[in-house]
This record gives sequence, C-alpha cells and structure tokens, in this order.
Amino acid sequence: MKVGLIGFGKTGKAVANVILQHPDFSLEWVLRKRPLLEHRSISEFLGVDPQQVSGTIYSESAITAASLINEHPVDFIIDFSASEAIYHYGEAAAARGVKIISAISHYSEEEQQFLKKLSASTLVFWSPNITLGVNYLLFAAKFLKKIAPWVDIEIIEEHFKGKKGVSGTAIKIAEALDLEKSDINSVRAGGIVGKHEIIFGFPYQTVRLIHESVSREAFGNGVLFVAENIKDKQIGFYHFDDILLEYFKEN
Repeated sequence: MKVGLIGFGKTGKAVANVILQHPDFSLEWVLRKRPLLEHRSISEFLGVDPQQVSGTIYSESAITAASLINEHPVDFIIDFSASEAIYHYGEAAAARGVKIISAISHYSEEEQQFLKKLSASTLVFWSPNITLGVNYLLFAAKFLKKIAPWVDIEIIEEHFKGKKGVSGTAIKIAEALDLEKSDINSVRAGGIVGKHEIIFGFPYQTVRLIHESVSREAFGNGVLFVAENIKDKQIGFYHFDDILLEYFKEN
C-alpha cells in the first residue's frame, strides 16, 4: 500500500520510521512546511533500511499537495501536521479517492464539518490519539461505565515536566465517560513520555485501566493498524470505535 505523509516533526519522523520498516507499506513521499530537507531521501535522512523503495521529502514552498498527489499517487494520506492542513490537501485527495487518516489532536467544528464533507467522496478516518493502546483503553472504559454508571471515576495523566496544559487524550477520556475536566489529575515530572490511568472506584474493589507510552513509534503502529483495517471499507467518516467493534462481534 502506498502512503503519503503530511507533517515531519518529532512524531511524523517516528511514524515514517515505522512505515519504512513494514514490508506491506511504501512511504512514497513526505510533505512538510519548511524547505530545509527538500528532495532528501526519507530513509537516508532517518538512517533506516526500508523494506520497500523509500520516497522523497518535499516542501509546500516547492510543490502543492494536489500536484504531489497527481505526480506520485498514493492509497493513503496520513496527517500528523496541523488542523488547517486539511484545507490544503483534502479536496485533491477526495477527488482522487485517496483515503485520509488524520491523527490531528483537535479540529474546530468548522474543520470537522469539512472532514465530513470530504467523506462523501472518499474514506476519512480521524483519531485525536491514534495509538491502539489508548483507543482500547477508551473502548474498555466506556463498556465498564455502561455496566456500572454509578461507579466513582478519576483520571490521572502523567507527562514530562515541560508539558503545558491538560493532556488532550485525558480530556478525550473525560468526554467519553461524561466527566468534567476537573476530574482529571495532572502530574508533571522528569521525562515521562505519557501515562493515562482511569480509576474505577467500586465498593470493596477498585479497577484500574492504564496505558503508558514508551516512544512515539506507538503512533506509527497505530497508523498501520488503522490502514490495514480500513483498506477495504466503503467511503465514509470513521473513528477508532468503528474498527474495534468489529473484533467484539460474535462469529
């Protein structure tokens, strides 16, 4: 499967690293804002021996997303850039039936409506946190809350000392469980990559669901899991639950 990647920051590089090492995926190109790495080989820059032929790094100052999609067709576009980027490549991708996998942490209401508009022409998948572990944690937590809606719930999120604000993933967990932002307890210490814990306080027992990130490559694993599970799906707007529910259906 051929892939184009939008965004090449710390997470984008980690995702590219994972894609390059998977034999079923070919990273055809990366599109980034700055021209510093223009026309560099992706695998050469990352120091990775790719499983398939490695693509090239391009910048928005040298080529438009539409031209890039035309000249180097792909099956998927994976977006790890910024929310406004969807306006630069979305229509071109939808017109050519290229599937969109967005891992943008937050979209405005207007941007979400634009995603849904694009999904009338192509498959659009969006997950604010695209790691499989976090989404399984969310999935399991919602089922437990459904079983025992009266249970006491607390959310704890831990990150490195310099991280500002409340974790977006923790806010997503709170929203999924109908909790307030005030129910989130934040810890900032050392170099913690990211840890989320949901505590369910029952009478006489406690259930804890914990997800801990070890490295940003987890986002790359999540992307490939999504791509493999949506490759044969019809056009439409999808979230992680749409994939995970399939695994819980009785045969």
